[in-house]
Amino acid sequence: MIRSVVTGTGSALPVRRVSNAELAQQVDTTDEWIVERTGIRFRHIAAPDETTATLAADAARAALATAGVVATDIDLIVLATATPDQTFPASATKVQALLGIPDCVAFDINAVCSGFLYAVQVVDAMLRAGVHKRALVIGAETFSRILDWEDRGTCVLFGDGAGAIVLEAQDSKAEGGRGILATKLHADGRHNDLLYVDGGPSTTGTVGKLRMKGREVFRHAVVNLAAVMEESLVLAGLTSAQVDWVVPHQANARILDATARKLGLPADKVVVTVDQHANTSAASVPLALDVAVRDGRIEPGQIVVLEAMGGGFTWGAAVLRW
Repeated sequence: MIRSVVTGTGSALPVRRVSNAELAQQVDTTDEWIVERTGIRFRHIAAPDETTATLAADAARAALATAGVVATDIDLIVLATATPDQTFPASATKVQALLGIPDCVAFDINAVCSGFLYAVQVVDAMLRAGVHKRALVIGAETFSRILDWEDRGTCVLFGDGAGAIVLEAQDSKAEGGRGILATKLHADGRHNDLLYVDGGPSTTGTVGKLRMKGREVFRHAVVNLAAVMEESLVLAGLTSAQVDWVVPHQANARILDATARKLGLPADKVVVTVDQHANTSAASVPLALDVAVRDGRIEPGQIVVLEAMGGGFTWGAAVLRW
């Protein structure tokens, strides 16, 4: 049986780290208000010379080093982002050039905060089909570029960063083998107006700014995330009791807590980095995954569930045996 196995993880954050207290000097808010409602304490903000592509390339280099392979061993790059460097070409091709890969397949996926999960399923299918052998799957964002810094309800929630994994097609035992065991994705475009950017090349000719109706998004997130995690576990032939770690999209600490309760999962099984990174959209899951791998929490043989929901709405989950 061919399975897609994670052989390396990596992440990258902009140099500038912004606390709630610093943010409160320019926005009508307080540290207490932000922490109480979101759990966020810090976020990283990209400098002008730090872009989605440069952050993605840095995260990719870290993942390659962890996997013990060189850039030219990669034959596929899929970058999940809603904040590309340019309208076109794909920022994945800029990552390819930055890594010094002369030829490989490279393209972007935009499913906003669920983008990394969408990218994982696409790459998993391509690897298992035998089309490619080894891939970089990256989530990278510079959401600070599309925030309305006068809207305290949204600008305090987001940060910039990138996370990456190396996925490799390997022969795996049908039972007990490493790799991706199941994935499940969804989308429902009827909810566009609850979380969106009010611009685009075909509509306004501008980049636009992020707009969100927080309460409605919260309600959908808790229901959808719990449901898709259960669906993915059923596909994998597992139960929530067998899950060692959940690595969720880091949107809001209250969403993480509510989703865990709905699934009956103890809080100490949920990887939480939202306090340090804020919401980094498509980067949040691979960023949190890299943190938990590097600090030793995630160990070989454990069952790990990745999950996310974002604008669209899109949402999804993946179950892996590490």
